[in-house]
Amino acid sequence: MVSFSVEDKIALVTGASRGIGEAIACSLADYGATCLLVSRKAEALEAVKQKIEAKGGKAAAIACNMGYLDQIKALFEKIEADYGRLDILINNAAANPYFGEMVDAGESAWDKTFDVNLKGPFFMIQHAARLMEKCGGGAVVNVASINGVRPAPMQGIYSITKAAVISMTQAYAKELAGKNIRVNALLPGLTETKFASALFDNKEIYEHFMQQIPLKRHAEPGEMAGAVLYLVSGAASYTTGTTIVCDGGGLA
Repeated sequence: MVSFSVEDKIALVTGASRGIGEAIACSLADYGATCLLVSRKAEALEAVKQKIEAKGGKAAAIACNMGYLDQIKALFEKIEADYGRLDILINNAAANPYFGEMVDAGESAWDKTFDVNLKGPFFMIQHAARLMEKCGGGAVVNVASINGVRPAPMQGIYSITKAAVISMTQAYAKELAGKNIRVNALLPGLTETKFASALFDNKEIYEHFMQQIPLKRHAEPGEMAGAVLYLVSGAASYTTGTTIVCDGGGLA
């Protein structure tokens, strides 16, 4: 039988306070993982932690800003001290501070988007790989976006970072395969989250997306969790360096 169990695994999920990150964390906990919920502020994670524990799951809330390497280093020091291992890393945290034409974008928007969306995940994998190797291997999923394949209007910088995340996924997958660490990416399409509120609030842009989606609707965060569960479970033991697109057929 194919098993999607992650029983007794230690799973770290960034950007876990809401939206896709919350849905992924809850799903992993449902299937047996201990979820380390990470966000800029630990207080923002309490509701998710309580939701998981109310169903009998295990979770911990840890503050860490993906844009600061000293905080990432401290995060992994804490994980190794408290748990002694890490089996699953979900790089979900992201930023999109600028919504507009690239020709009008400032340096600060570029820097913040790249720090959180690319530099942070890069060094998260670096630290995670060292810990996973000590424990015999692990699985990483980077939450990219279909924008990394087809840039979206008014989201040029964000789209560039997500294209880089896809490339980073492939590069790390090749480098870490010999250490029994699998690295894959999830590419969500339009999903109703607070993060994507600028798209939902702009009727013209929302309709633009609807015209390109064969299923003729946007996704809910929970519809992303199943793909991630597959990628980190034994069911995907021979899957690495790839992407799973969940976009209602938009890239078809």
